[in-house]
Amino acid sequence: MKARGPKGAERARERTAKARLKLGVHADDFLRHLEVEKSASPKTLKAYRAALERVRRELPGFPADWRQATSEHFREHLFLRMKSGAARASVRAEFAALRSFYRFLRLRQLMETNPLRDVQLPKLQRQLPVVLSASQIEALLSAPAQAPREKQAPSWMAARDTAILELFYSSGLRISELTALDVQDVDPYSETVRVFGKGRKERLVPIGGPALRAISQYRQQARVQAGPLFLNKSRRRLQNSSVWDAVKKYLRLAGIAIPASPHKLRHSFATHLLDAGADLRSVQELLGHAHLSTTQIYTHVTTEQMKRVYESAHPRA
Repeated sequence: MKARGPKGAERARERTAKARLKLGVHADDFLRHLEVEKSASPKTLKAYRAALERVRRELPGFPADWRQATSEHFREHLFLRMKSGAARASVRAEFAALRSFYRFLRLRQLMETNPLRDVQLPKLQRQLPVVLSASQIEALLSAPAQAPREKQAPSWMAARDTAILELFYSSGLRISELTALDVQDVDPYSETVRVFGKGRKERLVPIGGPALRAISQYRQQARVQAGPLFLNKSRRRLQNSSVWDAVKKYLRLAGIAIPASPHKLRHSFATHLLDAGADLRSVQELLGHAHLSTTQIYTHVTTEQMKRVYESAHPRA
């Protein structure tokens, strides 16, 4: 591919600037507010920008000034999105971004009413998260030590993967939170890990003894003294995609036939805590959920498990 010269790069920047201007000054202010004042992640900013751009691009006759949009405009947009076959979860996420934008306009006293207030969205058919049993967790955590060593792989790779799996299950971290950890974020004396979650919100999460020992063994073998905690073969920060691949491999080696996802360990962490009697509010804090309703999905999982136990054990079930 031919490299861009200075003029080509300048034209590209101009095209990007023009494309962003199409959203209008209020939308640009909103995105800047998210980035600067709310510390929104690049992923969030990209999703919110895409939701705004989609309205501009796909809805015929949408007014140039966002403040002139009506509920009918957005009902039509919703109809077109559903007609196109878009997933309900995606549509709801897009409209959440749009609602957030109009709340911003109202707080800035640029609008009196929110045109999205009366737009009814399709209900989300929420699926219960897949949770590993205690025996499956044990098999998964043992898999790295039993896996055959890959050619040209550093000798500390198995110890690193064991530490990753132990930390996932011990703390319930999101994958992005885990890969973002630095050595100084783990405090073996207080047995906690400092995590920066969504919106760069900081929280302290307890770590169990097995996870701390696994991290210590990995650091000794890999000679990790400072900087990123988890390294790749090139001794750079491990990426999310590499963790996905590792979890997929170890689930297969452990003989666990479920769709691969590091989030399964987060689900298992929360569900096993509730099964053991932890209160919902504490689990919410540990997971870093902004709203208790997000955590409540795990109560449905434990209820379903209790029903299965009852039906299989009670003589009159």
